[in-house]
Amino acid sequence: MTTRDTAGGIAAASAGRPAFLSAAALRLRDLALLPALAVLVVVGTFVSPAFLTQANIYTILTSSAALALVVLAESLIIITGKFDLSLESIAGFAPAIGAMLVIPAATNGFGTELPTYVGILAILAIGGLVGLVNGFLVVHLKLNAFIVTLAMLIILRGMLVGATNGRTLFDMPDAFYALMIVTVLGLPLAVWLAALAFAVAGVMLRYHRLGRALYAIGGNAEAARAAGIRVERVVWGVYVIAGMLAAVGGLAITGYVGAVSANQGNGMIFTVFAAAVIGGISLEGGRGTMFGALTGVLLLGLVQNLLTLAQVPSFWIQAIYGAIILGALMVARVTSGRAQT
Repeated sequence: MTTRDTAGGIAAASAGRPAFLSAAALRLRDLALLPALAVLVVVGTFVSPAFLTQANIYTILTSSAALALVVLAESLIIITGKFDLSLESIAGFAPAIGAMLVIPAATNGFGTELPTYVGILAILAIGGLVGLVNGFLVVHLKLNAFIVTLAMLIILRGMLVGATNGRTLFDMPDAFYALMIVTVLGLPLAVWLAALAFAVAGVMLRYHRLGRALYAIGGNAEAARAAGIRVERVVWGVYVIAGMLAAVGGLAITGYVGAVSANQGNGMIFTVFAAAVIGGISLEGGRGTMFGALTGVLLLGLVQNLLTLAQVPSFWIQAIYGAIILGALMVARVTSGRAQT
């Protein structure tokens, strides 16, 4: 029996039901948001005649690209049964430091004026480094993931404000905006990058033994370890990859806004968790798919766009997101027979 088969068996057994019933339930959860998306599209046509225009669809996809990358990062971690609240701070801190390495001191940089490619590589390296530290604290020292990443969120937020002196960074090289200003078939590069990242992650989770290992770890870490899966190494690696994805998401935000502010990414984690949860990613770990997470991102993108077109005050959006999360939890309870914790 291969590691993949063993991991699949562990994941099914941890769900407490036959494998074919578990698979059917997962497919149902994957498709559960499609009717909701269809309803929102119909409602949108009545709310505003501009809803189904090419320009508005472009706006929805573009504004959702950065969120999608961070949701992908968080979803991979949650599947292993862990959390990472610091991803929102990585999305602000990594692009800011990368930019300050490149821009001159006159525009609030460090004055090093390193080549642009060094700044871009630094962004990825910072994201990976933060993930590495989080992984060390959570996996090696076995500290609580929620508390560790909450502390890291606060640390990075303070470091971002301190490094920038609370200022917004402008006048960066075009490469820092490339994910949004470079278009392929009429859509920004960030949209295609997010789609590709979800596709690769989806295939890996479904067909590769590493993906099966993530589900097995989230379902029952001890059983996964007994099956020969290197649990600590896998979880640590997921933290590193998630940090890098969040850094790329932050770079997409930079391109969308045209600057890096001292509060970039602030509060983003709530929307990230909302998209993951309503997309069927179980907070217990071991369940959820990338297709479901992606539909969660699209649902929130449509909701926000509809509220904007309907001229609903922006402060109501977070309240509506909260209501959507509660609704998703109730649906999960009904469809799975288990509470999401």
